Amino acid sequence: MGRAFVYVILGGGVAAGYAALEFVKRGVSQGELCIISEEPVAPYERPALSKGFLLPEAPARLPAFHTCVGANGERLTPKWYKEHGIELVLGTLVKSADVKRKTLLTAAGETISYKILIIATGARALKLEEFGVSGSDAENVCYLRHLADANRLVDVMQSCVGGNAVVIGGGYIGMECAASLVINKINVTMVFPEAHCMARLFTPKIANFYEDFYKSKGVNFIKGTVLSSFDFDSNGKVTAVNLRDGSKLSTDMVVVGIGIRPNTGLFEGQLTLEKGGIKVNGRLQSSNSSVYAIGDVAAFPVKLFGETRRLEHVDSARKSATHVVAAIMEPEKTGEFDYLPFFYSRVFSLSWQFYGDNVGDVVYYGDMSGSTFGAYWVSKGHLVGSFLEGGTKEEYEAIAKATKLKPEIEDLSELERQGLGFAIAISQKPPASSSSPVDVGGPPGLLLEKPLYAWHATAGVIFAASIAALAYFYGRRRRRW
Repeated sequence: MGRAFVYVILGGGVAAGYAALEFVKRGVSQGELCIISEEPVAPYERPALSKGFLLPEAPARLPAFHTCVGANGERLTPKWYKEHGIELVLGTLVKSADVKRKTLLTAAGETISYKILIIATGARALKLEEFGVSGSDAENVCYLRHLADANRLVDVMQSCVGGNAVVIGGGYIGMECAASLVINKINVTMVFPEAHCMARLFTPKIANFYEDFYKSKGVNFIKGTVLSSFDFDSNGKVTAVNLRDGSKLSTDMVVVGIGIRPNTGLFEGQLTLEKGGIKVNGRLQSSNSSVYAIGDVAAFPVKLFGETRRLEHVDSARKSATHVVAAIMEPEKTGEFDYLPFFYSRVFSLSWQFYGDNVGDVVYYGDMSGSTFGAYWVSKGHLVGSFLEGGTKEEYEAIAKATKLKPEIEDLSELERQGLGFAIAISQKPPASSSSPVDVGGPPGLLLEKPLYAWHATAGVIFAASIAALAYFYGRRRRRW
């Protein structure tokens, strides 16, 4: 038994939904496209699982957050896929793939063949057992990657209101789940080996702001150590967390967020791998010309920095999905994927965005005791990264534009003095006349004219940026009065 399709998307996460929408926009015929997913539901916006889904009041539930509402697009319900002739093969595990024969074999024994395969298998949550600690199967130990995980986490939280929770890990999942636990009136202790939270992205100074805010909400931090074992009761529930430094934490539940690993297993030995993912070119095409990869599983060339990277964020999944369909269906009209790395988070009353790369010298600006502050990263004389907490839509767009341009920076103290006004001024400078628009990889619809010359911090540019900065901050203060 078997079925054949022109296009098959393997994986039913965020990227699959955005790719499906782009296929429809570009005129895919009914019956040509199939999406295979282990999950029993149509693609949805995964960020909702660590945010709105965990709220105690008016929580987000499907079908409200099916893709593509996360980018203010159409909501793709199962009915939508049916109306457009897209086959959803849900609750289905693919146990083997043969890229030479262009076939996939499901656990049920069905063979699904394709002409073009898009790998959107994403990643799986790392388990404690991979670090020598047992107990993941305890009923009050939770992970968060899929809808089933989120449902389980909600059930456990509801049984622990007023109790204690230990969060293992200080990254995205750890920070966002800790905030949700607090909102659900649970006492939280976070444990991670790094010196500060969000160590892969934040500097110690930026991390200190968020840790202080979390502490004001009652969160306790234990840093520089790791989980060594659990204590269990007679029913197999975890009652205490034992740390390597000898500490013991009594607890009613545990949330584990210790990283992810790309799902590449089906293609090892068949496709070229790099950076832990499937290596693709600027068209998101793998070492096999009939196979493409997008989202967390893809290691692609980041043109802005001239190197291959694998990015674990929903924005990359959305944009790579849209681009790969264009590259497949209209290759002669589609250039290489030109993506500006973008990360964001929203917890409690806080909201930050980061663009680019966090390498080089760091220049801080704004008031870290207030609600708005940020940082620039300068490497080899150019702006390569920008961070902003508490910005407006226009301010976030400005730092995205400035980072994409990579302006030359000669004076770090001058950059510090201008602060956010520097990005505002650079983003508002008229583009060169003989240029073409480029996607800066930020919020949907954000385009910028790309000049044909390098930016130089001449006296004229500094003067213009200074005036713009002064006018901007004066206007911002007046708006706050």
